[in-house]
Amino acid sequence: VQLQASGGGLVQAGGSLRLSCAASGSTSNNDIMGWFRQAPGKEREFVAAINWSGNVRYNTESVKGRFTISRANAKKTVYLQMDSLNAEDTAVYHCAVKYFRSSLFTAQDMAVPDFWGRGTQVTVSS
Repeated sequence: VQLQASGGGLVQAGGSLRLSCAASGSTSNNDIMGWFRQAPGKEREFVAAINWSGNVRYNTESVKGRFTISRANAKKTVYLQMDSLNAEDTAVYHCAVKYFRSSLFTAQDMAVPDFWGRGTQVTVSS
C-alpha cells in the first residue's frame, strides 16, 4: 500500500488547511486510516483516525474540536480539516493505515500502523 499525502503549507495562526491522503496498491476494505504528526524535537503524536465504517477517534487534548477527519471509501482517501490553527500545530503530518476488521476501535489500536505515508509539512506562523 502506498500513501500519498498532500495539502500542507504555510498558514497564519487562526487559519485553516485541509490535508488529503490517497491510498493505492493492495488496499483493504476493512481498515483504519489516520493522521499522526511530528514536530521538531518532539515525539510523534497521534492526531485522529477513522475506520471503514466511519467511526472516528481524536487526540482530544491536542486538537480540541478544531480538527475533523473524514474519508471517501470509494476514493481510498482520508482527509483532515484543520481549523483555528496555532503555532503548536506546526509539524510534519503523516497519514497511516492499519488493517482492522472490527467496526469498533480505540486510538491505541492505531498505535502501530501497517503502512505510513511520507508526510506533508504544515507550518503555522504566529
